Amino acid sequence: MQDKVTYEFAIIRLIPKVEREEFINVGVLLFSKRKSYLGMRYHIDRERIKAFCSSVDIELVESYLKAWNAVCRGGKEAGRIGEMELPLRFRWLAANRSTILQCSPTHPGICQEPEKIISELYDFYVCTKAK
Repeated sequence: MQDKVTYEFAIIRLIPKVEREEFINVGVLLFSKRKSYLGMRYHIDRERIKAFCSSVDIELVESYLKAWNAVCRGGKEAGRIGEMELPLRFRWLAANRSTILQCSPTHPGICQEPEKIISELYDFYVCTKAK
């Protein structure tokens, strides 16, 4: 039990028409302070998104997700936010906003390996393959 640490995660949602509050899960964001981990996984299912809302600019959404991923990795290439401390970067990404990309409320958990957990969360919340 000593190896287990707390983590927080949020589901990244694509909300093409914010006023309608309908969304598709496109990614997962996970943060563990004790493991010094901030990561995300995402998937753009073009056919599913176009069926959901034909007017979505998928390339724009993908560029936003790539920018979020850069913030997770940190560093100067992610701008000022990328240079912030890990917890602040997570809070910035998971903050409430009224844009095309939003996060669910954050949820806590306990794990040993954040990489394993983010894969499990991704498979459960985002992956659209039949199980």
